Amino acid sequence: MFLIRCPWCGERAETEFSYGGEGEISRPLDPDALNDAEWADYLFLRSNPRGAHKELWNHSQGCRRWFGVNRDTVSYKIDSTYPLHASEEDGQ
Repeated sequence: MFLIRCPWCGERAETEFSYGGEGEISRPLDPDALNDAEWADYLFLRSNPRGAHKELWNHSQGCRRWFGVNRDTVSYKIDSTYPLHASEEDGQ
């Protein structure tokens, strides 16, 4: 069984979570200035690396919060999980 540690609920089975895609993707500062190809690149193209990778996950069957995961895509080993915003840590 693949276990993921939610920063708020602790370690739970993978079935409680939903994968949200690659983490730390920056939204374009001026989306209206992008042409169709640039907008498509932002929306759909991801790096899909082999090895260390930052991801977004949602605890969909628990607290329903989003959080970041540092995971190796080859071994599936999770190095760390973390809240996305400092304000989420203190419940605000």
